[in-house]
Amino acid sequence: MTSASPGLLGASDVRRLADTLGVRPTKTLGQNFVHDAGTVRRIARVGGVQAGETVLEVGPGLGSLTLALLETGARVIAVEIDPVLAAALPGTVSDRMPEAADRLVVLEADAMTVTGPDSLPAFPSAGEGAERTAPSRLVANLPYNVAVPVLLTLLRALPSLREVLVMVQLEVAERIAAPPGSRTYGVPSVKSAWYAQASLAGTIGRAVFWPMPNVDSALVRLVRRDPPSTTASREEVFAVIDAAFAQRRKTLRAALSGWAGSAPRAEQALRAAGVDPSLRGERLDVTDFARIARHLPADSDTLAP
Repeated sequence: MTSASPGLLGASDVRRLADTLGVRPTKTLGQNFVHDAGTVRRIARVGGVQAGETVLEVGPGLGSLTLALLETGARVIAVEIDPVLAAALPGTVSDRMPEAADRLVVLEADAMTVTGPDSLPAFPSAGEGAERTAPSRLVANLPYNVAVPVLLTLLRALPSLREVLVMVQLEVAERIAAPPGSRTYGVPSVKSAWYAQASLAGTIGRAVFWPMPNVDSALVRLVRRDPPSTTASREEVFAVIDAAFAQRRKTLRAALSGWAGSAPRAEQALRAAGVDPSLRGERLDVTDFARIARHLPADSDTLAP
């Protein structure tokens, strides 16, 4: 592990700050705080963070990664659900990196409630009023228990996000980046692929966290791309994905029978989409699911959020 520079937080700084705030990490909020300066600098570097751009961070906690992001010269919008941590973060930045204090804004909220750029705070402006800038990048240590829902929510709500680098549980990272036909391929893989191309970007050891988790972590990168060309809506495509993986061992004909209204109708929709009804969902990519959704039965009302 790397010792902290004057601005970044080291292990003793994290413990001291937590004690001062009366903070005890909770499993409910998925809180594991990074206390290694080398790790947070690595995340900022691998995330491609550049001076002058606006970065969204979810779950900043005590501010370890926040400080590393600010160190690059970027502006940071931090979304923190814990009111104590949200209130303390600006002071931590002012104390440890005062020159960067005006490049941080904090929103005390559940990231799942972000509905678009207008739901994020604006930066103070040198003139009158405030400057609202949509983030172009998401870099975050996501809480393990809500990583996938938060990721999908933000990709949907913020089209301005062109690239994402998140630290999540290794198993979750593998699921997000899994290709069709692999053991870990499933709903997170396909839904993420609707928005972006995902790939693994490295692993993170347990020892850099406090408290130390029982699982390994990994970095996953997502690069925004256009969704598949289809007349079906995202909700319609996601409904097919959910149905196909609800019972993984079933063929698509059987798995989509509830979605289509019956197994014969499911087979009809699959054949119209050029998909073999005897296949299982794990063999299809997001484009295949988009083609199937185009043939959504007219009387079906099964939509996914």
